[in-house]
Amino acid sequence: MGSGQAKLSYRSVFVELNNKTQPIDANNDEFWDQFWSGGPTPIGDLFTSVPGNEIRLLREECPSNLATLCYKAVERLAQIAEASFPTTQDQQTAINCVRLLTRIMPYIFEDPEWRPFFWSALPSQPDSNPDSTYNVPLAQTLISSLCDLLFCPDFTVHSLVKPGPENAEDMHTIDSCEYIWEAGVGFAQSPPQNAQHDANRTEIIRLLLVCFSETMYLTQAEARTVTNKWIAFFSGPENRHVLPLFTSLLNVVCAYNPASSSLPYNHLMFTDSREPLVEAALQVLCVTLEADTRNLEEDAAQSSRTESKGSDDSSTNLFLNYMSRIHRDEDFSFILDGITRLLNNPLTQTYLPGSAKKVQMHQELLILFWRVCDINRKFMYYVLKSSRVLDVLVPILYHLNEARGDKSQLGLMHIGVFIILLLSGERNFGVRLNKPYTNRTAFDITVFTGNHADLLIIQ
Repeated sequence: MGSGQAKLSYRSVFVELNNKTQPIDANNDEFWDQFWSGGPTPIGDLFTSVPGNEIRLLREECPSNLATLCYKAVERLAQIAEASFPTTQDQQTAINCVRLLTRIMPYIFEDPEWRPFFWSALPSQPDSNPDSTYNVPLAQTLISSLCDLLFCPDFTVHSLVKPGPENAEDMHTIDSCEYIWEAGVGFAQSPPQNAQHDANRTEIIRLLLVCFSETMYLTQAEARTVTNKWIAFFSGPENRHVLPLFTSLLNVVCAYNPASSSLPYNHLMFTDSREPLVEAALQVLCVTLEADTRNLEEDAAQSSRTESKGSDDSSTNLFLNYMSRIHRDEDFSFILDGITRLLNNPLTQTYLPGSAKKVQMHQELLILFWRVCDINRKFMYYVLKSSRVLDVLVPILYHLNEARGDKSQLGLMHIGVFIILLLSGERNFGVRLNKPYTNRTAFDITVFTGNHADLLIIQ
């Protein structure tokens, strides 16, 4: 009953935005706080309460109210991120703001006239002298706030000090490199897993993915020449959390083991809070490692060469830089183990049908593997150095076999073929194919006696 009343109240407040003949004052905090200062607003209820057609109507009929709503939500997130010790209520408010922006922003991107909105200066900042004052765009404020919140003690990361208000950690003084989410590349300690922290991280990362999706709303010509400023700032040197973010995302993906429990059907009895986080982190890695903003800017028009120095700095994708600099064998082993573990998960055979948890993130994993091999050649040579490359080849062939009759899986077919083409350029790959193939259960193919080269040809 309470949830239904909250849903009705939320919808009535949003409808009021459309019904107002005059723009609602941005200083009317009592009105705007109704969107995020109440109790938790489930994302499903939010999508139901705020239909897409009403967001479009608000965009067309009352654009000033929509602009103020976005601005106030970002402002509230920035206030919470800048607070030294966010309270529990602040944390819930932040999640409500994140969910609201996740719902609204796609409808802003679909209108070409609205896309520059988030890259306009904050209204509260002076702009009378642009030479002396750097006006921070709303988008940069949003990305910075979200990144700060991804390393907020007792909200998205485990606190390193004793719990209690007298021992609260100041967000302004903590070193986010000490709060990396998982052990692995560049970090040896494994923090305790917390389901609520995982859920909060997932919510924030999904909003980041929505921000990065602006390219999807561009024409093909625009997408090839226009830099995605969201990704450029997120992965650039202006983001002070870029290194711990890269490490956290990579380690969370590669350390995940969906079959960590030996208890059959365990996944049916308990909710896995880590899987949604791994999927979201994997998608962010694919997006950021694919975005080489420097090449885009070289091909852009003259206006791109007249940008400010700050914008030029943000065109350096540090995610690509960090990935290319990984060189330790133990790091390569950790990455390869994680990717092959998840790729081979759907091929797992058990005596009890459906007793083992299966994950469906193979397409993103293949993209990640392809990008890592392309960016860091040392990693590719490490993969080819032993027969472990076959642990990648077999699931690729399996997924190609499964997707060959589905036209919607054309992208999966392409990425699988690209990886095989990339690996086949090295002699060691051909040598490894001579290993006998003995696993008969995964493929729906004719039984044969031979090696992995025969399997590749049959497929």
